Amino acid sequence: MHRRDLLKGALGAAGLSAISGPALAAATAPRALSLVNLHTGEALKAIYWEAGKYVPDAMAALNRVLRDHRTGEVYDMAPGLLDLVASLTDKLDTKQTVQVISGYRSPKTNAALHAQSNGVATRSLHMKGEAMDIRIAGVELSRLRDAALSLQRGGVGFYPGSNFVHVDIGRVRRW
Repeated sequence: MHRRDLLKGALGAAGLSAISGPALAAATAPRALSLVNLHTGEALKAIYWEAGKYVPDAMAALNRVLRDHRTGEVYDMAPGLLDLVASLTDKLDTKQTVQVISGYRSPKTNAALHAQSNGVATRSLHMKGEAMDIRIAGVELSRLRDAALSLQRGGVGFYPGSNFVHVDIGRVRRW
């Protein structure tokens, strides 16, 4: 065994011991989401991460529910976005289904929406599967916004007039 390999092993072991107890359990615990697409009525409850990896069938099912409801186009949603939404439900300590107003948006849909409203970004992260517009029954919109902001994991837009919060995994910002 080379000295470099020995050092790598020691550092790896030190890293594992630093992540122990509750942090290790949280890092390895299954992750689940319960979603309903408000435009299609499709609902799904899925464990999408288990045994240290994303579950392909669950990811495909989530992608389908989060598709562009206008075009029917399915896109691979960013796993980090799903993790963000799961973290939000954990932080809010709710088992309620996340109501999705918008998940993936095709470039065609985004361009059409942008033409109707300057509130739709021309390079929206929805087109990359990195954003969702959501609300959760029984959770005040301002509480959802505050929880998303506290995670510091991306952008958070607050739309009380339209009754949703935008979350994304882009740079940390708010509007």
